[in-house]
Amino acid sequence: MAFSGLRCTNVYNLCGCIIKFRNFAPAIKNQLNNKNMKAFVFPGQGAQFVGMGKDLYENSALAKELFEKANDILGYRITDIMFNGTDEDLRQTKVTQPAVFLHSVISALCMGDDFKPEMTAGHSLGEFSALVAAGALSFEDGLKLVYARAMAMQKACEAQPSTMAAIIALPDEKVEEICAQVSAEGEVCVAANYNCPGQIVISGKKAAVEEACERLKAAGAKRAILLNVSGPFHSGMLTGAGEKLGEVLSGVEVNAPRIPYVANVTAEYVTEAAPVKELLTRQVSSSVKWQQSVEAMLADGVDTFIEIGPGRTLTGFMRKINRSVKSLNVEKLEDIDKVIEALKEN
Repeated sequence: MAFSGLRCTNVYNLCGCIIKFRNFAPAIKNQLNNKNMKAFVFPGQGAQFVGMGKDLYENSALAKELFEKANDILGYRITDIMFNGTDEDLRQTKVTQPAVFLHSVISALCMGDDFKPEMTAGHSLGEFSALVAAGALSFEDGLKLVYARAMAMQKACEAQPSTMAAIIALPDEKVEEICAQVSAEGEVCVAANYNCPGQIVISGKKAAVEEACERLKAAGAKRAILLNVSGPFHSGMLTGAGEKLGEVLSGVEVNAPRIPYVANVTAEYVTEAAPVKELLTRQVSSSVKWQQSVEAMLADGVDTFIEIGPGRTLTGFMRKINRSVKSLNVEKLEDIDKVIEALKEN
């Protein structure tokens, strides 16, 4: 396989494998406005599946070393849950988030010298994977932050009944208007994820989201689908969780990204270390501007997106944002060589 020759002696060096591939200059103007650029993007919570990463663990010494390091960092064998657990076990936020992060980052590392993005981005949780890929965070710190984020979010979600819902085929402005009306009546309900044209996810207290769904359908939404989640992700109800993450972030070293990454909160490029901690703290309770992030990358010349990690959610969004661009996926071991070959032909 493409990664069979990779060997590193410790996690610092393993992370260095990702960082050293390209020596990008700090100035973003020298990196953008080119044609035929590649962006590597990373999925968030909800893409997990039982068995994720098992083929990597069993066939790559590099992947096995990283997975075992993760078990040590977390203090429990997350690989047992990822490889052989139940859907219910894997769906717990405190498990899901580190599991998706590990699957994504280790898959990227297993691409070896063929991991050469011009820019990167991640959806919600995936932003941490993107930061490791961009060289702003080490593998170890990225995992520790993801776990701290997951624990803080799970605790906040358990505090009061809350949920999310996907709204299909209604203008963003109308969704925002109705959410504001419901919130004005005393219950939290906000636009949480701007995923793609015709799909926006709302978040908040359970009763408020249910009420908003009824009003949105009456306003012309094709569908309003309650999601199987237990928390008001990316709403003001998680401000406290973001603050707890911020406390952990204060003790973590963040480097300037070696390649541009696009932040969820602003849908703008980040090329310096200074704003990263604030953006990650705000992200927990702020809307994810995914469609806007993709549009920013498209405007600057990206014509190929490679989704790395479980599922093909981001690829689905891409097809609705712009069908003309090329989308590739690395989810399983067998995908790596296929994607590498496709990139060489591009």
